[in-house]
Amino acid sequence: MNSTEDYETIKTLFQYQHGYVISKVMFTASELGIFDLLLESEEPLTASTIAQCLGTSLRGMERLLEACVSLKLLKMERKNNEGFYGNTYLANLCLAKSSPKSQYQYMKLYSEIVYPLFQDLPDVVRSEERQQIFSSAMDEVWRLHGREVMSAFDFSHFPVICDLGGGNGALAKECISLYPNSTVTIFDLPEVVENAKKHFVCSEGRITFQEGNFFKDPIPEADLYILSRILCDWDDEKCVQLLTKLHKVCKPDGGVLLLQMVLNEDRCGPLQVHLLSIMMLLLTDGKERTLSEYSALFNKSGFKEIQSKKGSRYDAIFGRK
Repeated sequence: MNSTEDYETIKTLFQYQHGYVISKVMFTASELGIFDLLLESEEPLTASTIAQCLGTSLRGMERLLEACVSLKLLKMERKNNEGFYGNTYLANLCLAKSSPKSQYQYMKLYSEIVYPLFQDLPDVVRSEERQQIFSSAMDEVWRLHGREVMSAFDFSHFPVICDLGGGNGALAKECISLYPNSTVTIFDLPEVVENAKKHFVCSEGRITFQEGNFFKDPIPEADLYILSRILCDWDDEKCVQLLTKLHKVCKPDGGVLLLQMVLNEDRCGPLQVHLLSIMMLLLTDGKERTLSEYSALFNKSGFKEIQSKKGSRYDAIFGRK
């Protein structure tokens, strides 16, 4: 993932892969009347004002507006640390339902009639459970980005590693490949571990599995804990609860490595992170966060020394005990 060609190739893949999500974000904003409200107001409005006018939740509206800014459907300026949103030319011309050149009905056709038909496009027999599909998807992600994120910092002096929610073990394999003196315990739910063992292939014996719920059950003692795409599934309270638990069991001078897609501090991008945050709104209680927000979670949990490195897709954030 170091060459320009690799970067552009993965960028193209991302655009194709998330095409439906992008169009759904655009149509949802149009359907809710965001573009019409801003067209009529003739001045930028805050997220809270827009949510109140349109009768939506503030939490959901903030995510949607930020995604629209990243898609260049809206523009945003900050005043007194608060975002004020306005339409772009494209939004005024084509996305507001009241515009003479509105494309709302065309988007509605695709969103409500055409796209649902494509759900039956794959003519395959699905014998795998959802969990295996998810785990396999994560495996593919770490085959592309695992070595990059695990070499963001030097973890060679951490012989005992615990990967919480490590699934099928793809990231664990990158760990032992990079750090030959380390062992990795994958700590995950019983059904995940049972399924992972059916598909796991590793002849070195340095990767083991342990069943458990990391919120409810005792966590294995380790030098380094890995949370890859975990905290985005939970609200701040749950994140602090988990990080505090890890701080208590972490060995002296050990730490926690977060692997996450991270929002820019101005919350205007990257687009792919905003799209994931929209998915989190639909699927979990979590959200995507900025680096300062992740740092605040670390601080509240007792971790003081926090470092971060930006990757081609995933950022590595390391909090030391």
